[in-house]
Amino acid sequence: MEEELSKLTNIKQKILYWQETIIMQLYNEMDQINSELEHEGLLKISKYVYMHQLLRARYLLMYHKSNEAFKILKNIQRKLNRLSPYETNLLKHTFGIYYLEKQDYISAIQSFKSIQITIYNNPEYYYHLAIAYHTTQSPMLAYYYAEKSHQYFKNINNYLRVIDAEMLMLIQVKDDLNKDEEIIKRFKNLIKSCELCNALDRKARVLHNLAFEYLRRSNYELASIYYKESMAMKDQESNSYLLSLDGYIRSSLEGGLLPKNELIILAENGFTIAKNNNSLLYIHLFKLLIYLLKCKEKEYHQYLVDKALPMFSKNGFYYLIERSNKELFNYYSTMRLNDQAMEIAKLLMKN
Repeated sequence: MEEELSKLTNIKQKILYWQETIIMQLYNEMDQINSELEHEGLLKISKYVYMHQLLRARYLLMYHKSNEAFKILKNIQRKLNRLSPYETNLLKHTFGIYYLEKQDYISAIQSFKSIQITIYNNPEYYYHLAIAYHTTQSPMLAYYYAEKSHQYFKNINNYLRVIDAEMLMLIQVKDDLNKDEEIIKRFKNLIKSCELCNALDRKARVLHNLAFEYLRRSNYELASIYYKESMAMKDQESNSYLLSLDGYIRSSLEGGLLPKNELIILAENGFTIAKNNNSLLYIHLFKLLIYLLKCKEKEYHQYLVDKALPMFSKNGFYYLIERSNKELFNYYSTMRLNDQAMEIAKLLMKN
């Protein structure tokens, strides 16, 4: 009996440490504990079985295995009355991360906002909530929650996650024109921090965001350089790569840096990768780029209205919604379609 009790205590400690390694993103330790728990016979009859399953779903999401994670989450959701208050909130957190992975940011926010922080003492979720608010163009809320997560990561001495939170905070102050030079300097300091920590994945993300800052300032040459550098550090089959490729093509087009036939080949390659990934967002983005590069103006705007914009609206891609509405307003105005232009103008004025 004492031996069995000792094993159960060990299971509890191992599960709690597993959660810690997931938060810290310590992949080697995380993988090792996952393997050990998979072979732990007592786990299925212990009171930690749901905690394990929830963390298993979170673990799978770390490797972008969203379909496998979703099956676990839906199964646990059917047993909601058996969960402890902490596990109920962990379920909400993990569902929110799943929605982030599926790029459904509105559902992600709803899930995160339903968490009871007094019960669920895991401020890491503030970071995920900040990501969702950033994507839905709520910079003040994104900064607020990113700052809270930044303090938490500092408190637990997790310097890699500090970089993540600081980058997210930095992106939110992009519209302060008085701080242009300071913002660029801070991005470059973050790149140095990534290099010191040998965090190449994070360096790729910082490079992408630095490229976007140059693109916003119409410095197309530097934007294309940093987008290309970011792409070189990413898996060429990943959505993250496609995001930087989209920026690289747009900056090269706007700056006249590459011939259109070369850009068309790049856009068609991006479209193929997006289709293989079944990534609807990037299918739309690269389809639009192909129309744009081939000067198919009518097809471009028809596709935008019929397919791309409804998807952007459904999932809360407010940056893309605003950009699309501005393009449609300019197009309708040029074509003297005054009624359609007026409808778009009303939408732009609301925002």
